[in-house]
Amino acid sequence: MKKIITTAFVAMLPLLMLAQGWPANYKGVMLQGFYWDSFNDSKWAVLESQADEFAEFFQLVWIPQSANCGGTSMGYDDKYWFTNYNSSFGNKTQLTSMINTFKSKGIGTIADVVINHRKNASNWVDFPAETYKGVTYQLKSTDICKNDDGGETLKWATSRGYQLSNNNDTGEDWGGMRDLDHKSENVQTNVKAYLKMLLEDLGYAGFRYDMTKGYSASFTGMYNAYSQPTYSVGEYWDGNPTAVKNWIDGTKVDDVVQSAAFDFPFRYVVRDAANGNSWSKLSSNGKTLNQMAGYKRYSITFIENHDTQYRDANNQNDPIRLNVEAGNAFLMIMPGTPCVFLKHWMSYKEAIKQMIYVRQLAGIHNMSTSQVFKVSSIDNYYVHLTIGTNGTALAAMGSTKYAIPDTYVEVVSGTNYRLALSKTTETAWASKPSGEYSGKQSIKLTAVSQSDNAQLVYTLDGSEPTASNGTIVANGSSVNIDKSCTMKAGLLINGAVTGVITRHYTIGADDGFVPYEITVYLKDPTVAPNNWPRVNFYSWDSSENPMNGGWPGETITDVKEVDGMKFYYQTYQITKKDYYMNFVFNQGGTTAGEHQTVDVSNVKQTSVFEIATQTNQYEVNDVTDIYLPLLNGLKGDVNGDNAVNISDVNLVINMILSGNGTTAGDVNGDGTINIGDINYIINVILAGA
Repeated sequence: MKKIITTAFVAMLPLLMLAQGWPANYKGVMLQGFYWDSFNDSKWAVLESQADEFAEFFQLVWIPQSANCGGTSMGYDDKYWFTNYNSSFGNKTQLTSMINTFKSKGIGTIADVVINHRKNASNWVDFPAETYKGVTYQLKSTDICKNDDGGETLKWATSRGYQLSNNNDTGEDWGGMRDLDHKSENVQTNVKAYLKMLLEDLGYAGFRYDMTKGYSASFTGMYNAYSQPTYSVGEYWDGNPTAVKNWIDGTKVDDVVQSAAFDFPFRYVVRDAANGNSWSKLSSNGKTLNQMAGYKRYSITFIENHDTQYRDANNQNDPIRLNVEAGNAFLMIMPGTPCVFLKHWMSYKEAIKQMIYVRQLAGIHNMSTSQVFKVSSIDNYYVHLTIGTNGTALAAMGSTKYAIPDTYVEVVSGTNYRLALSKTTETAWASKPSGEYSGKQSIKLTAVSQSDNAQLVYTLDGSEPTASNGTIVANGSSVNIDKSCTMKAGLLINGAVTGVITRHYTIGADDGFVPYEITVYLKDPTVAPNNWPRVNFYSWDSSENPMNGGWPGETITDVKEVDGMKFYYQTYQITKKDYYMNFVFNQGGTTAGEHQTVDVSNVKQTSVFEIATQTNQYEVNDVTDIYLPLLNGLKGDVNGDNAVNISDVNLVINMILSGNGTTAGDVNGDGTINIGDINYIINVILAGA
């Protein structure tokens, strides 16, 4: 009998093929582009500025929930879904610019979707009305689960004449906000429209669903089958791999899985091994999702996130405290889709880049075959192999008593880890990844090849190396680079070039970084309207080291007065590139959260702040441009004529053009003479100082 396939069915095939939770044989790596209170490092404009660098290593970037929450927020108290995208990380224009820039570089953006609960507009049970594409969407009190907040919401609503849903929660209750009844047709209509908008209007590539233990997995399946994201991952926070597997199965629609899940079991295995220096604990067959037959594809592996990270002395959570670099090395050679934590990327960038190269060159994907190779509890080492499409990657964790086999070449190493590629990978290797470096660099080139006679050939102008185009060197040779370039290096065997790699090096000045001092001022909060009894600075640096003791920090008594205004201040040393300070200004209370500001992060230059309105915590405004010229008096007087005027601007411009500036031209105190000094002087002029 002849089979007839209707046109309508053929048209549905692409949709049915997409709705599978996560792509099969996926080779990408994801970046969690935020950490807790990363209000500076995760601004949309800041992330967008790193698109070129990200594109070489990440195919996905997961960002915070991007709509307005009614105040400074990481996005988990979502208030608006459709209309207000002025968030703590930027506005809608900046958001879509970042998403589009990422897309042009081959990076998909993952939206944090918070639909278990929602923030109210003005009382316990009301929500904002929002009009999108001519349709008004609004959740009602009847969309709140009947048993929300253990029944407290029902008591409040009944006493005031409101009605809740007749349905109890289909998952775990959470008392922070109103839990939504996903059995409600109105909730489903709102969520479906919201998800479509994220994909079609804002340009997101997929979703990270928050707190999926709060509602039945079947609803995630329903929403994804409707909206058709390419990528979906649920936060089903459970260390039991069977529980996570069951949640994934629960998302099935027509027996097709609709979402991947974070591999919390994998995270806990790595945490225990790293924190205890007990590397044999990595032998985890059957203990993690990415080692379960049929579920590797749906495993999003990670070792740290914003909920497990160390935040401060009063919010220590459950971090990996030791061997962070080693944990990332193991993460990168395992099946599943690895998700790198932004804090780790910032602190161990050069090492993590090399680890990602190992994954890329071996061709490891989310369904790769992986196995324990050698384990010794006596010598405390663990060795694992993962077979990629191009070669095999080996991770030797712990003691160096284990000898890497002759059929492999060790390419990356650090404390308690070594990564090697099988010689069958047939690729060149460079000792430094793409990136920015200060001064002349020596790059060692290594042949990962079965041929003992393999040489290497490289170019520094971005052209393709051939036997007749490029410099030919022996295996293990070093190349000295003293200026920015694009290096391409490949294996040269019997006149043929294969295994070409590309590295982009930006080389800065030989003199490197010059340490400098900054001063952080706080406009007097002891007067109205704030009337603080005292001023404390609780500060820590970019490596999480406290700068003036534990909470609540140091009571500040140094004061500078100008034009009748008082400013409390403290000085700090910026000792290296990418080093910065973080602050919580507070009233000296003994309990974190008591009379304190939000975190002020990533302070690298002399700055002036003032306390703004108080919500849960005091907001902080950066008022450097307004008050620093006044505090510095005539610091912008570069030419010494006892005035700050256009002649000082011209002099600094000449210094920049000639490269012969003196320290007098560095008026903003960042250690260099550049456009920042010109802007500084202009602000002094405008302020009338």
